[in-house]
Amino acid sequence: MNWRRSVTLAAFLVVATVAAVGLFTIEFGATEPEPASFDDTVAVGLSLEDESWLEGERTEVDLPRVQTFYSEFPYVVGYYGVEAFAATHGEDRYERLFGYPLAVYVTAFDADALELSHDGLPTAGGEYEWISAEEAFYVTDSGAHTPAGPTVVPFESEAAAEAFRDDHGGTVESWETVIDSQFGTDDAETVRERVTDQHREADERVTDAQRLRDRPVDAVVGEDAETIQDAVDLARPDSTVLVPEGTYYEHVDIEQPVTLAGEGDVSIVGDGNSTVVSVEANESAIYGIEVNGVGGDTPGAGATDDHAHGTHDHDHGNGGDQEAWDAAIEDDYATGDAGIAVDNSTGVLVENVDITTPASGVMLRDSPGAVVRDVSVRGHHDETNAHMAVVGMRSPVVVEHASLTAGLDGVYLHRAEGSVIRDNELIDNRMGIHLMHTSDTLLANNTITDQSSTGLFVMTGPERNAVVDNEIRSSPTGLDVGGTDSYVAGNVLANNTDGLRTDAVTTTFERNLLVDNGVGIHVRSLLPTNRVVDNDFVANDRHVRSLGQLRVWTHDGTGNYWDGAVGTVDDGSLSRPYTATDPIDSQLHRVDGTPTIAQAPVLDALVRLEEAVSGLRDGEVVDDAPRCEPVHGDWLDRNGYAIEPNCGDDQPSASDTGREDNDDE
Repeated sequence: MNWRRSVTLAAFLVVATVAAVGLFTIEFGATEPEPASFDDTVAVGLSLEDESWLEGERTEVDLPRVQTFYSEFPYVVGYYGVEAFAATHGEDRYERLFGYPLAVYVTAFDADALELSHDGLPTAGGEYEWISAEEAFYVTDSGAHTPAGPTVVPFESEAAAEAFRDDHGGTVESWETVIDSQFGTDDAETVRERVTDQHREADERVTDAQRLRDRPVDAVVGEDAETIQDAVDLARPDSTVLVPEGTYYEHVDIEQPVTLAGEGDVSIVGDGNSTVVSVEANESAIYGIEVNGVGGDTPGAGATDDHAHGTHDHDHGNGGDQEAWDAAIEDDYATGDAGIAVDNSTGVLVENVDITTPASGVMLRDSPGAVVRDVSVRGHHDETNAHMAVVGMRSPVVVEHASLTAGLDGVYLHRAEGSVIRDNELIDNRMGIHLMHTSDTLLANNTITDQSSTGLFVMTGPERNAVVDNEIRSSPTGLDVGGTDSYVAGNVLANNTDGLRTDAVTTTFERNLLVDNGVGIHVRSLLPTNRVVDNDFVANDRHVRSLGQLRVWTHDGTGNYWDGAVGTVDDGSLSRPYTATDPIDSQLHRVDGTPTIAQAPVLDALVRLEEAVSGLRDGEVVDDAPRCEPVHGDWLDRNGYAIEPNCGDDQPSASDTGREDNDDE
């Protein structure tokens, strides 16, 4: 028992040492802690994108903020917006993880100093002070906003609150009323509910784009003009240039809205220098063509080395200079040659196109509303000299039914909010799908295998992304998700070194299958605010690796399926909690005999002690109601995993789960 306790405490000390750098640490003996600098809090309520923007605007913008000292969390939590605090206040799950608030402070403004910008952002020239939340007066439903939406504005006096209300509308409320209010925020539940709508909207975008294939033929290559370029120049807008079967050695520039359509086997071959097909016209289309002879000019993989892909927290550039950051990223990711390059053009269709390229395949720059479908891109055999198969730079796009192989990234999106990437096959790239500064996307039903780095990487703190029903295999990291308020569900993560890595917060992870990975989930977020439920952990060398505070992966009496969990069954759940990070529980699926040890009375007594004493469970991941049967039983059966329900004392050994023991760790 002493050994187990010492492991827990030692792990906590390591985590605290790493995580506390730059943060204000609470002294729990203090009866009335003083407000901290907001920069030293663990801040939530804004995306990393909005925080980066605010850093450059902070001399002009003063967003209302809250900071809270909790009884069982060692760092001060900072909230951008009173509504961000109110959304979690009083929830049983949060009280179990954080304890109760020891002190809550808000930024209180003076009505004479506070103004609203044209888009509702509060500007007070830094004229505010931190006061106790209970002493402030609040104006709700005014014209005030943060980048995340409408916000509540605190004032030190009722008279100041009334003066602001008279100028900007709203209602003056007390602290008790505000924290009990319901604020309309888009959270992970909202993202879950709109997945069907996103599919439907993408279907509509595809249908609209495919109408470009039905334009009347106005020029035929070989009849009306000798070359494709001559035919494009000859054709009238909103017409089709028909390219008969054959090989055409040229480069093509499309500068008016026409459809370039191949008839039979059509190949456009460049001279090995520069982009082969360039598009600079709205509602252009390229259909039924093969592209070869692309130039080899790329920034190369080395150009991205300064943007550390092992972490979500990029240096946003040159002291907060967002324009310099964007320019540097564009140089790294969206320059060089391509099979097809689209610039400043909306509503472009690229369909039934095969591209062989040593550089990029389809490059979209400032071209929203594009549809790229039934496309095959084969990249360079050496990823250090390759580039992206599909790039969306400030270009929301639908990419579907594509085969993207042997490139730097299969799909790379940057500030391409609302994109849909679905039903694609991505093989043998550095990363299959790579998102930066891109929120509100749907990434669904993709098959991603054999990436040299990461299968699917959602980085730079985005919001409200849906990552559903993808199958990701045989990569160092299968899925890496950052940001807030996202929905990650139904994914199969198999045979990866890390199945899932995440530093996301307020995100729902449900119905995912993590099977035969070195680590099932590697959790790196400091705040334990995710919902993790109805997932299957099977035959991983280690189900969970976790940094930070205690995490409880149970919701409304339902937990996850854990290969190796033991206990008697009660309404579909096991009676004994499962601690995925525990030295004994974590070995139950790998070593014969551990189920008996795990249920020893002395260890159960220790569990009760840890639950009663604050701090003894820091760093642990606990499931209070482990599932008796896996969610993905049919998939496991089809793939040869002989899983029996964990419904009694006779537990399957590691050899019964279709795998051999791996004792590397």
